[in-house]
Amino acid sequence: MNSEEIFFNKLAQTSPHPMTLEIDRAEGTFIYDKSGKRYYDLISGIAVTNIGHRHPEVIEAVKAQVDKYMHVMAYGEFVQNPQNLLAEKLTSLLPPTLDCCYFVNSGTEANEGALKLAKRVTGRTEIISCKNSYHGSTHGSLSVSGNETKKFAFRPLLPDVQFIEFNNNQDLNQISTKTACVIIEPIQGDAGVRIPDQNYLKALRARCSEVGALLIFDEVQTGFGRTGTLFSFEHYDVVPDILTVAKAMGGGMPIGAFISSKHNMSLLTHGPMLGHITTFGGHPVNCAAAMANLEILTENGLLSAVEVKGQLFEELLQHPSIKEIRRKGLMMAIEFDSPETVQQIVEACLEKGVITFWFLSCPDSFRLSPPLNISEEEIRDSCRLIIEAIDLTGLG
Repeated sequence: MNSEEIFFNKLAQTSPHPMTLEIDRAEGTFIYDKSGKRYYDLISGIAVTNIGHRHPEVIEAVKAQVDKYMHVMAYGEFVQNPQNLLAEKLTSLLPPTLDCCYFVNSGTEANEGALKLAKRVTGRTEIISCKNSYHGSTHGSLSVSGNETKKFAFRPLLPDVQFIEFNNNQDLNQISTKTACVIIEPIQGDAGVRIPDQNYLKALRARCSEVGALLIFDEVQTGFGRTGTLFSFEHYDVVPDILTVAKAMGGGMPIGAFISSKHNMSLLTHGPMLGHITTFGGHPVNCAAAMANLEILTENGLLSAVEVKGQLFEELLQHPSIKEIRRKGLMMAIEFDSPETVQQIVEACLEKGVITFWFLSCPDSFRLSPPLNISEEEIRDSCRLIIEAIDLTGLG
């Protein structure tokens, strides 16, 4: 079998029509296929490689840790320096009430842990989420994701889950003394970059505090500089009770976390003991990569340039067929008149050497989430290619 035959026959597929780009290598803003063709990666592996592919400081950290040890024990038993350093650094950058980390392997695992923690803290069962939200694909995370098309085949899911409209203050009245938690993306990602009003998240925070429900911010997509601050909740002066992160956390390596107060986290140690467990969570190599990633983001001035670069993208992506650009920092949705148009543009961009992608709950828009360290020259060139791709579809 050739490589494509193996891909289709020996690897499980997630859709009938994958992109089938055959990867040879990746570096910085670019991915190269087996023929040597270069592609701008303007989605950063779906908001993962925020500092570009194979950042040398991340590679150095990974190699140094591999030379010492890799997996030695399930999470929480041995004292491991990579975990300690990462937890100390990460919590130093967060509000005082978010001072204790539980490291996991992915975003959906972080959200699973957060939901369990909220039930344990409050003794309640009702969970409230938002319509068109996305929180992951495991049963619990799928239960609180707001896209019925993606979940109906897997019912029954978690009971006692309610959905409200994102950015609708009236719906906040549904949060009550029965509610264990509200899980929400501060900026909705797969709904097509939906940005809340400033007062909405403040009102949400106040309502949760009033009724004793925990507020979970899912920053799996928005975290680690994507919107111009280290975490997007910093734009809104609102602090959650639990923060979940993953994707860009590891600089290309798989790691996530749910973060809360030490008091809350201690409840997972008893009643029952091992209230949450993971074998590979906090893997020392991935923690070392995440530590390097965090130092790069916070010490090299990357975050201060994110909004300027986002503005440049918005200025250059002008075309009569574009209905709207929704953007926060370098998290962007480009809206057109139909899903069919978006499909054509994504395919044309790929032909031009630019990787874009669509949204799960917003098929009439395509996403851009380029590396935060993309250069001005790369922005100008990639935007030129996107406009040419749009013109190829006959729009305009």
